[in-house]
Amino acid sequence: MSSVVLPPAEISVSPPAGAQLNGDHPRRINARSTDDVLSVVGSILGSLAFVWMVYFQILPFSGLVGFAICWYVTFLLTYAVVTSRAHPRPIVVSRVMAATLTGAAVLVGLALGTVVVYTVIRGVKALAHSNFFTHDMAGTRPQDPLTKGGIKHAIVGSVIQLSIAVAVSLPLGLTTAVFMTEVGGWFAKVVRTVVEAMTAIPDLLAGLFVYVVLIVALGAEKNGLAAAIAISITMIPIIARSAEVALRVVPGGLREAGLALGASHWSTVRRVVLPTARPGLATSLILAMARGIGETAPLLIVSGASTFFNLNPLKQPMNSLPLFIYSAIRDPNPTMIERGFGAAVVLLGIVLFFFAVTRFLARQRVGRQ
Repeated sequence: MSSVVLPPAEISVSPPAGAQLNGDHPRRINARSTDDVLSVVGSILGSLAFVWMVYFQILPFSGLVGFAICWYVTFLLTYAVVTSRAHPRPIVVSRVMAATLTGAAVLVGLALGTVVVYTVIRGVKALAHSNFFTHDMAGTRPQDPLTKGGIKHAIVGSVIQLSIAVAVSLPLGLTTAVFMTEVGGWFAKVVRTVVEAMTAIPDLLAGLFVYVVLIVALGAEKNGLAAAIAISITMIPIIARSAEVALRVVPGGLREAGLALGASHWSTVRRVVLPTARPGLATSLILAMARGIGETAPLLIVSGASTFFNLNPLKQPMNSLPLFIYSAIRDPNPTMIERGFGAAVVLLGIVLFFFAVTRFLARQRVGRQ
């Protein structure tokens, strides 16, 4: 009589409540435990106390800059030692590099914030008067109070000069970028080299070039048009170089699709490539405008300072915000210095507005991708 042996029954044991099964689990890369946070805080406080005691109490040193440098270096060393007690070497290197880059970003932010806050504090008295925006300096003496005079002529002059510079530099810069991207060849390499060299040329040379050609050789007077041409020379390489980058990131499949549908090469560029790269092209224009509106060196040579309101860029000198700031800050009267800082706040606000728009357009471009 044969006996049938049954296989043993499978027994399943359920894990207790609250326990997790062993296995692979996704790990949050940017997660920070309590130990990590305490390591950073403890390293900051410990290094701060140690450097303060050694720097100010033991050694005959003084100065906040030297103290900050010594404290930051000591903090990195302390943080590396504390992290190495619980983590392997790759994690220690990663944490120290992250702390170094974070410190560099904080340093840049502090520098920018210090400049903005200091300028606003020095110029807030001038900004509190409405005549500062609606009057010019004609008939106003440097020692007159802030209730007289304003920067209306400088604001309008900057707007006119920048508008002319954009009208000149945008077609030239965009055409150059399209030539370097879509035509190519050995001559495109030469043009690219010239454009890159122009971005490194000091802005003062642009003013000297316009002064020698227009004012000395052709006998033209110092006016807003000469200043606008000098500004456009500094804007063209910025537009050409950044627009070239924006056109190069357009997928080649879009160009091939346009050609496959029977469109010509230039029709594809005009109807497909340029509309696709429109946010990047707008970003390049805004960057160039932010650079051009803050130029001072070329304007000192070709524009000519004035205190009256002038809407004609072809006749008589035309003032601008950078030139007004330069002239006001050099004046020994405290009232003019306050006017100069007030104009600097206005110029800073315009430049920051341009860069904010640039960031918005860059986010829009990335989101569409």
